[in-house]
Amino acid sequence: MSARILIVDDEEPFRRLLKKELNRKGFITDTAENGRTALDKLRESSFDVILLDIVMPGMDGISMMKKIRTDPASPAVVVLTGKATIDTAVEAMKNGAYDYLTKPYKLEELIIVVNRAFEQRKLRIENQLFQEEIARKEKDSEFVGESRQHYRLIKFIEKIAPTDSTVLIRGESGTGKELAANYIWKKSKRKAHPIIALNCSTFSENLMENELFGHERGAFTNAYKVKRGLVETANEGTLFLDEIGEMPAGLQVKLLRFLDSGEFRRVGGNKNLRADVRIIAATNKNLDDAIKSGEFREDLYYRLNVLNITVPPLRERKEDILPLANYFLREYRQKIAKEIKGIDNGAKKILHDYDWPGNVRELENVIERAVILCSSNTITSDDFLIRSTAAASREEFPRLKDIEKEYIIKVLDKTKGNRSQASRLLGVDRKTLYLKLKKYGLET
Repeated sequence: MSARILIVDDEEPFRRLLKKELNRKGFITDTAENGRTALDKLRESSFDVILLDIVMPGMDGISMMKKIRTDPASPAVVVLTGKATIDTAVEAMKNGAYDYLTKPYKLEELIIVVNRAFEQRKLRIENQLFQEEIARKEKDSEFVGESRQHYRLIKFIEKIAPTDSTVLIRGESGTGKELAANYIWKKSKRKAHPIIALNCSTFSENLMENELFGHERGAFTNAYKVKRGLVETANEGTLFLDEIGEMPAGLQVKLLRFLDSGEFRRVGGNKNLRADVRIIAATNKNLDDAIKSGEFREDLYYRLNVLNITVPPLRERKEDILPLANYFLREYRQKIAKEIKGIDNGAKKILHDYDWPGNVRELENVIERAVILCSSNTITSDDFLIRSTAAASREEFPRLKDIEKEYIIKVLDKTKGNRSQASRLLGVDRKTLYLKLKKYGLET
């Protein structure tokens, strides 16, 4: 399994030479001439390791590290610079660099450091997955709602849950697709066995294959022992593949083979293994468009779409807003230990009138913040970072666009410009936030 490496250096001959040397060693490489170009490449592609110069025109290496350090899925950073000082070394390590090498470097030493950084990033991501799985098991979330759409969805899930058929869940970001997947699992015959989740937008193709199917000892550098993948770990249980539309094309073929036969091979292995797993997939992407553009395999789509569920956006089921708000209020007043009796009528009207571009996830974040900010025993409109859409209409602004832009600005202000933290609070992935910032002219 080859690591994907991004070389960031302002000297073109150095970039070209290092790319050639690393490609010869079997690595997959790309280059960028400064930090800003590198950030653009990180938004478009996944990398495992960044080889980063410090002194560059435009955005330098330290500034770039500060922007990516809070993202748990960010690549490991190895600083490689010819202008080394103790101060820059300390600053680089303080901002999350895995290691620090000076030019001229020894290729053999660099390869060792790159492989170690690659392994360290894999361990970090595996730990993240483990912590998410623990949190999922500990949190017994309720499927709350009172709308006709909600009861129709519950009834359909309870009908299909006892089967072993594959399920495809569609819906906008934040609507509760993972909650629907957990509800299917709880009502299934497999509830005594684990449900394990994998977000397909988090990993490069190589890392995702390793997470799904595991690897054999000696499959790549530092693969000292056999690793069981999520498919084996979920045997007799359920595997939830979130953001399936982001799965790399090469891995789609292997997933299709597994769905058809129940067989798979670990990375570096030549033996067919079997696992009995129910697959639930989810996407906020239009897979029909992805099929037309060649990003998603049509045969895999049909194999996943045996049973399909659409979780409607919150703006189309207004009756669910207040029950959900009260549910989150009970949860967070207990967690934060505040005596808050309820939500006043003015605040309820704002919650009802708002269009909720971030759906249930955004509503949960709004209530959590309101509980924190509330200085009395009742939540009022002053405790919200949103406002009534009716008020926006009276001011003759484009309603949804204006509210969304203002909301993003307020969240960025609250997070002091930390985009990774802001994307989590907004309930969207980093790529979506960057597109929104660009759309509203907020990108700096």
